[in-house]
Amino acid sequence: MSAASKQIRATAKLLLKLSLEGGLLSESKVGDVLAWFEQKPPAHAGAVLREYHHLVLREYNRGRARIEYAGALSGGAVPSIIAELSRLYHRPVSATTIENPSLIAGVRISIGDDVFEQSIASQLETLASASL
Repeated sequence: MSAASKQIRATAKLLLKLSLEGGLLSESKVGDVLAWFEQKPPAHAGAVLREYHHLVLREYNRGRARIEYAGALSGGAVPSIIAELSRLYHRPVSATTIENPSLIAGVRISIGDDVFEQSIASQLETLASASL
């Protein structure tokens, strides 16, 4: 990695750190960072902005869960899943639910880079690959 690339990454990480309030991404702090960025663009401004955008998006997605399901979910399932994810990730988590019949039965939860899946489709896939 070149010295310029390291500096770009370090600057973007610093900007992300300035965008957090209490360990969580703050819309107003991001606005402040972007306003500062517009007034005093750093060296390699375009590259820093792209890296900062990537880091902000990644941080944003750490608090957003995508719950895919096949079949019916009980009334308390989604709030229970959200509460458990909030406890597990030590942050408030919100979720969107999407019906996905290809799972056959079960659930797949994606949050940030993590995926938790307990579905018939994934079990059949595991069995198929093990028997090859």
